[in-house]
Amino acid sequence: MPALSPNPIRPRGAGRITGADGLVVTLLVGLDVAARVLPHAPDFTPVAATALFAASVLRVRALALVVPVAGMALGDALLGFYDWRVMAVVYGTLAVPACAAWSARLRRTRLALPLLVSSSLTFFLLTNLAVWAFSPLYAPDAAGLVKCYVAALPFLKNMLVGDLFWGLVLFGGYGLAQNLRASGAASLTTVAAAGRPRAYS
Repeated sequence: MPALSPNPIRPRGAGRITGADGLVVTLLVGLDVAARVLPHAPDFTPVAATALFAASVLRVRALALVVPVAGMALGDALLGFYDWRVMAVVYGTLAVPACAAWSARLRRTRLALPLLVSSSLTFFLLTNLAVWAFSPLYAPDAAGLVKCYVAALPFLKNMLVGDLFWGLVLFGGYGLAQNLRASGAASLTTVAAAGRPRAYS
């Protein structure tokens, strides 16, 4: 699997935000909003994948938290807000992939798969616990909690598939772009070397 090297312009962890970081954040947030607003299967969105991807490639790590939170907030502003307590849990759990990428020091695509799956499961467990706790839809007992989780199983399937699909698009596309850039640079180096005058003495 392709390696995910940090942005070469400036070392990771420096506090200064550059235009490249801003552009990446803007594009990822735009993708999140568009995918939520346009017709799609329930929970089949790129929010978790963009958070993980942002934490993997941005030089200012804190910006990775902006991606899911801004994407959700702008999408909810268009689609409608709901119980603030449930929203807080939803937003918080969608920021988990970014934190997981920091902890794992994500550098290679193969690590994205287990992180995305674990993020989907964490989202399922915590957000449905919040729905059970804060909404009147389910009885406030163990039977109500089980009923809540069972009703949400189709959404878990959609989220798992969506996270893996968007993760493949983002990480695979980024790895392909890196490989093409490296190949182009190598070709230019070869051409330049071939064009140099040869010394005969």
